[in-house]
Amino acid sequence: MSSVLPSRSQAPETAGEYRPISSHLAITPPVSVVIPAMNEAENLPYVFKTLPAWIHEVVLVDGNSTDGTVEVARDLWPGVKVVRQQGRGKGDALTTGFEAATGDIIVMVDADGSADGNEIVSYVSALVSGADFAKGSRFANGGGTDDMTFIRKLGNWALCTAVNRKFGARYTDLCYGYNAFWRHCLDKIELDCTGFEVETLMNIRVVKAGLKVQEIPSHEYLRIHGTSNLRAVRDGLRVLKVILKERSNRRELRRQDRRSPMLGPVRGEVR
Repeated sequence: MSSVLPSRSQAPETAGEYRPISSHLAITPPVSVVIPAMNEAENLPYVFKTLPAWIHEVVLVDGNSTDGTVEVARDLWPGVKVVRQQGRGKGDALTTGFEAATGDIIVMVDADGSADGNEIVSYVSALVSGADFAKGSRFANGGGTDDMTFIRKLGNWALCTAVNRKFGARYTDLCYGYNAFWRHCLDKIELDCTGFEVETLMNIRVVKAGLKVQEIPSHEYLRIHGTSNLRAVRDGLRVLKVILKERSNRRELRRQDRRSPMLGPVRGEVR
């Protein structure tokens, strides 16, 4: 597995393969940043200005914007790969972006300006150090949020607790869209939902697949312009439905395990 190098002076002569992060760090695996966006032209300048110059590519999934989102993205990042979303919903947009991304590492970033692109180095460092999935957390030590009401925090805590108890995870945050992972993870988790519940589905399935997960403290800022499409009650119920469905599927898998002694239980590891 490729790794972050401790010093550029120690890099091999083929150092052209490395993308410098700083005067002391360089990285070999190409990193793709996937940004789903619909009418986020005013927010994109704040998003793009924090993205590291060393990333391999930016994939913008446009949800049929009418405010010049695509044009602004191309002005800000001339090499941006624009993919038109055919379906609807955040889950559908992310799936579309993942299919278009070519990097070994894929990073999910929201287009509303709430995420700090400078944190990407922490996600990538966790991956090249051995994690399969680097999960952002607003409630891990060092994280924070400016954008959650008390009711949303309570709902997120309750849903997170349910996932931890039912699937053996140790998450501190559940419904957060700033994550990164190795491309091989997509071969082990099927994304078959279209809405905001996609993050919960990913978090559950990486655990069920036995992938190594590391939480990354992350700070969520306020959306800069516009209003979110997130609806706490509606989308909270969709998240709960995903949890119950995945729990039901896990019970069925256990029944199959008992009938077939050659198969062992699926266990996840979160550290």
